[in-house]
Amino acid sequence: MSVQVRALGDKDFFSWLGLFEGYSEFYKSELTDEKALQVWSWIIDKNHELEGAVAVDDDGTFVGLAHFRKVPETLSATTGLFLDDLFVADNARGAGVGRALIDFVRGYAAEHKLSSIQLITAADNESAQRLYDDMGTRTSWVTYEITI
Repeated sequence: MSVQVRALGDKDFFSWLGLFEGYSEFYKSELTDEKALQVWSWIIDKNHELEGAVAVDDDGTFVGLAHFRKVPETLSATTGLFLDDLFVADNARGAGVGRALIDFVRGYAAEHKLSSIQLITAADNESAQRLYDDMGTRTSWVTYEITI
């Protein structure tokens, strides 16, 4: 399968939504219309830090997405990039789509002179971890979440 990765645009909402629904379902997170519209509004708002990219196959079908944002890295006094979400449609897994999306994000980071890319995944998402182990370095940091 051949894919092209590009930044999300204003007219991509409905195709993006199908992937975002799949991503939410994968992580067993209820996706309401309000949540989807909020995330989309962040992506298309040039003044918001969240940005998005999509992988499109030869037929024009959206087969993967990435959401990412610049973040300050205080200990190095640099700016890095956090890859919040990476998702590949079931029928496109194993075809290099995730790698192509990460390569796009890597190119974005290089173009913007960012220092690194950070990402997390679920402890049981072994297929994602294989890709991330191949493309990056597993750190010794432990992630916590404090509910408000």
